Amino acid sequence: MSLHLYDTASRSMREFVPQVSGTASIYVCGATVQGVPHIGHVRSGLNFDVLHRWLARTYEDVRLVRNVTDIDDKILTKAAEHGRPWWEWAYAHERAFEDAYTALGCLPPSYAPRATGHVTQMVELMQRLVDRGHAYAAQGDVYFAVTSFPEYGALSGQKLEEVHQGESAAQGKRDPRDFTLWKAAKPGEPSWPTPWGPGRPGWHLECSAMATAYLGGTFDIHGGGIDLIFPHHENEQAQSRAAGDGFARYWLHNAWVTLSGEKMSKSLGNTVAIPTLLEQVRAPELRYYLVGPHYRSTVEFSQEALDESVSAYRRIESFVRRVAERTGTVGDQGELSAAFVTSMDDDMGTPGALAAIHKRVREGNTALEAADDLGARTAAESVRAMTAVLGVDPLRWSDTSAGGSSGRQALATLVEHVLEERVKARKDKDFARADALRDHLLLAGIAVEDTPDGPLWTLKDD
Repeated sequence: MSLHLYDTASRSMREFVPQVSGTASIYVCGATVQGVPHIGHVRSGLNFDVLHRWLARTYEDVRLVRNVTDIDDKILTKAAEHGRPWWEWAYAHERAFEDAYTALGCLPPSYAPRATGHVTQMVELMQRLVDRGHAYAAQGDVYFAVTSFPEYGALSGQKLEEVHQGESAAQGKRDPRDFTLWKAAKPGEPSWPTPWGPGRPGWHLECSAMATAYLGGTFDIHGGGIDLIFPHHENEQAQSRAAGDGFARYWLHNAWVTLSGEKMSKSLGNTVAIPTLLEQVRAPELRYYLVGPHYRSTVEFSQEALDESVSAYRRIESFVRRVAERTGTVGDQGELSAAFVTSMDDDMGTPGALAAIHKRVREGNTALEAADDLGARTAAESVRAMTAVLGVDPLRWSDTSAGGSSGRQALATLVEHVLEERVKARKDKDFARADALRDHLLLAGIAVEDTPDGPLWTLKDD
């Protein structure tokens, strides 16, 4: 089976065939840098990082562009509320997002363009639309004429008579369904010169200009959260195709992270910030939690679900480290199981991929108990290869990366030696010694749980 992806535009699974042989191109709507990132923000980045990694196993060149919206009403409002220059506010939070992506193991994009650096391309796009009769200027604003583009609504399924852009009323707008490409300058706000007067870009215009600037008029995949399908992505597609570009060939959308059934959002005050979570759990554990569910399924955040993910990840980690301690170096070029490949090719089915990983862990633990070092190492190398696709390979993460003491790796080494002795004692039916070793760990503040995937240890304070 080749890679198939669910395309929002066709509302169907489609085989992925890149426009250019050997090259896959992806544009992902990145952050509007108005505040500190929360897990709802970074889920999209993580989901498309997994896609990036999976495509890289097949295609020689994967070009991923993830933009930064650094000029926006919300940014201007937040900066003013805090008495800071808008550009300083935007840059500080851009760095916070980049820190979050890096902390959670996202591969760097090919480029991360800022909206403010691409006004020239935006002006050129608007001029093309005006020349073709799809856009018009009014009192310094520039609007896209929705009724001029017969395909409007095709992506989202919106009916033209039901369209509501969510924009405030404006005197120069010919039709309330038209959307803003360019906003006329207001006193005290940043502005750039255009043939229609000074002002600043509208949100939808930015992404079309940046996507085509780096990936060309037609590219493979456009991604983002489901909340962007309308109006943002609908408007991107309309203005780009009206200007004569083919634009995205596939549309992929990840679902929300919710809290008490509601989408996480700063306006609702129900966010869980990344820095806060990384004080509770380590970065690979948080990543495992967020990439484990299918990207099109909603993640309902709860401490219980996070704790379960942490335990599941540590079972994988414990196995790989035990094999490394017992047999020496464990490579990362092991075989991907057929079940893993099938799951990933089926619209990036990460739940099935994780099931395949845990199955391999159980097989490896069985090999360890049977003193089959070669079988255990083969299994561990397979586990490393598969977890690398999801960005959670235990041996690629430093134990000092988050949520734990700098001495955790040394502690892990000592604990794994004791656990190996305990496994051996249980195999020899020396249950008194096995219990004594368990009690010794408990006195040291280390809890041991026997699981189908092997013994799992945690610090009592974890």
